[in-house]
Amino acid sequence: MIVFMGTPEFSVPILEMLIENGYPVGLVVTQPDKPVGRKKILTPSPVKKVALKHGIEVFQPVKLKEEYQKILDLKPKLIITAAFGQILPKALLNEIKAINVHGSLLPKYRGGAPIQYSIFNGEKETGITLMEMVYKMDAGDMIDKAVVKIEDEDDYGTLTKKLSIAGRDLLEKNLDDVLRGTYGKQKQMDEEVTFAYTIKYEDEALNFNESLLWNHNRVRGLSPLPGAHFEIGGTTVKVFKTRISDIINIEPNEIRIVNKRLIIGCKDGGLELVEIQQSGKNKLMVKDFLNGQNLFKDGGFING
Repeated sequence: MIVFMGTPEFSVPILEMLIENGYPVGLVVTQPDKPVGRKKILTPSPVKKVALKHGIEVFQPVKLKEEYQKILDLKPKLIITAAFGQILPKALLNEIKAINVHGSLLPKYRGGAPIQYSIFNGEKETGITLMEMVYKMDAGDMIDKAVVKIEDEDDYGTLTKKLSIAGRDLLEKNLDDVLRGTYGKQKQMDEEVTFAYTIKYEDEALNFNESLLWNHNRVRGLSPLPGAHFEIGGTTVKVFKTRISDIINIEPNEIRIVNKRLIIGCKDGGLELVEIQQSGKNKLMVKDFLNGQNLFKDGGFING
């Protein structure tokens, strides 16, 4: 038996591959249902929906470190994780072999937000690492890798989809060898380790005193959800799409409105906001948002 652990859309093609290829997935472990939207409707994870569709038992521990006995009792041959969202307890890893489909080229970007940070930092490529799991965050031996190019137009959503497919294919290529124990592996070089820790709300904030690329990449790395944000006049504005403006002679935080285009000054030029959402209102393209709005004033400044 295989136990699969995953939660978001990234995990779905990987689980579907296991099912379609007839691997014996006896249990799917995923995060508890979460309230979604303004009405806070309790919603199952994408992985849970797939498992239920195929009649696979679902286990949703609030804290796996306190609720792992069910998995031990099943005595699975292998645990496969892909963006599960919780640390596996040592008691599980000591008893059951576990591998992880990780969204970066380890040892770079260990942690819970490798896809976002690869975009934040302007990387031109990233990838998937298939690795053994140990009781230290993403520090296990590497089994195989697949490189994925990051295009200029990629955002978190599009890159996640590409990495998910790459992860599915990489696992499919190696899984039989993993189950037989006939695979090679390579240790990670400690001096090459970098981290991509789980993103907090304050990490989603734009800073127009930083460079154009810093802010543009922050938006890309947080789109389509949850979106980057900034404050103006006590109002929160979320930003989902930007482009580099040809306006260079502009001060940081300065507002320019030119032909239904909204440009905000950064330390090295203007950043054009393309798709935004004012707190409490609908997401709009800026050319539509500017009709009748009084939040942004040409020649004004974000910080007053």
